[in-house]
Amino acid sequence: MRDVPPITLALLRFGQGTVLLFVGLALFRRDLLRVAPRDLPFLGLLGVLFYTIFPITFNAGMQYVEASRGALLLATMPLWTLMLGRLLTHERLTARQTLGVMTSVAGVVIVIADRGAVAAAGSMKGNALLLTTAWCGALYNLLAKRMVVRYGGVTVTFYAMLFGTLLLIPAPFIEHARGLATMRGETLAMVIFLGAFGGALGFSLWTAALKHLSPTQVSVYINLNPLAATILGATLLHERLSAMFLLGFVAVATGVVIVNWTRGAVKD
Repeated sequence: MRDVPPITLALLRFGQGTVLLFVGLALFRRDLLRVAPRDLPFLGLLGVLFYTIFPITFNAGMQYVEASRGALLLATMPLWTLMLGRLLTHERLTARQTLGVMTSVAGVVIVIADRGAVAAAGSMKGNALLLTTAWCGALYNLLAKRMVVRYGGVTVTFYAMLFGTLLLIPAPFIEHARGLATMRGETLAMVIFLGAFGGALGFSLWTAALKHLSPTQVSVYINLNPLAATILGATLLHERLSAMFLLGFVAVATGVVIVNWTRGAVKD
């Protein structure tokens, strides 16, 4: 975030992911590149949601909040998925799973209620951007399941990432991003990591999971981000964690456990 503007970072991340997926499919599974032309607009919509709007609001929002708090704000995604799922697809969850989602989201509410999280105007702006990110992710989960059943996770990820990345191409000119070719080695390594593991691999696994689980079940896994972000933020970035934050952290973790423990009760 300090070295690369937010939209440009999204372009570098998903541009790499697109290239890696294309090369892999072209070399080993060329058949997975075939899709019906009538489905391309729908795949384009998925790309706009998850690989254009999602990374822009996420990267921009992370400029205003700490890494661990940003991850917790994304934990609202299961709540939006649950609400939209019932409205659009009539997704059915057990009472225990609904309780798990609400428990997890309650942890997010606790964090936002923390005075340290909302006192500054910058933090409020970051909160709004990251909540928009969570909403886009929830809508993607619901819409992508239709395509995943037809083509598989890797194919859907590739085409959605491709369309979303194409819209990000003007980013360096809009943000006046200069000196990208002379990025420091550490920054370059981080960008490559985000593109390969946090882009091509991570999002392919995420989308593929929609073939086996309901959108809400998949989205609740986003709440594992706070667990990793809290540990890494405290140890590597020396972020200070308040008592309110720790309480929210426990609630998020508890909700994830409840939903995962009962996932076999839901029929796809």
